[in-house]
Amino acid sequence: MALEKLLKEINVDKEFEKRCEVFISLLQKWGRVHNLSGRLSTEDIKENIEDSISPLKFIDSYESFADIGTGAGYPGLILAMANSKAKAYLIEPRQKRVSFLNFVKNSLGLENIDIIAKRVETVDNIKVDLITSRAVTNTKLLLSLTEGIKKDNTSYLFYKGSLLKEEIEEIKLNNYSVVNRNERNYLYIKGN
Repeated sequence: MALEKLLKEINVDKEFEKRCEVFISLLQKWGRVHNLSGRLSTEDIKENIEDSISPLKFIDSYESFADIGTGAGYPGLILAMANSKAKAYLIEPRQKRVSFLNFVKNSLGLENIDIIAKRVETVDNIKVDLITSRAVTNTKLLLSLTEGIKKDNTSYLFYKGSLLKEEIEEIKLNNYSVVNRNERNYLYIKGN
């Protein structure tokens, strides 16, 4: 299985696999009732977990991060489960998703997570080393919306699809790399 192979290549907390088992179970139970994710088979969830942690192979270490629009937990909750030493801010405006994230956080005893039930542009009391987002909006708008939570040297990790090339050309990025995996493009903009 690909997830088990990936876990041998990256450094994650020793409890990560156990946390994933609980997460999968909770997402399958909650997801059917609350429509949290369209893909609820164990294989689909494992693929989303793999997608969430694959960038740990190539990004720099970080002490804090904010995930914009965490939804059912991808990638922010999964990254927080993989590295419980990093302070994680999961920013999600939709209440039923916030309730699910809080339930998982409490079920797993993840003290490194703060769940913020707001839109990112209204958050101004945190500053983070890394900002992540998966399938929320275009890169230009994401960079603008997250101005209030970035430091001078904040890095960005955006999980993007097929329109990435056009987005990069539009905003004329410097100091970035793109790593491809299956249908996913990981845009990593390294802080100075």
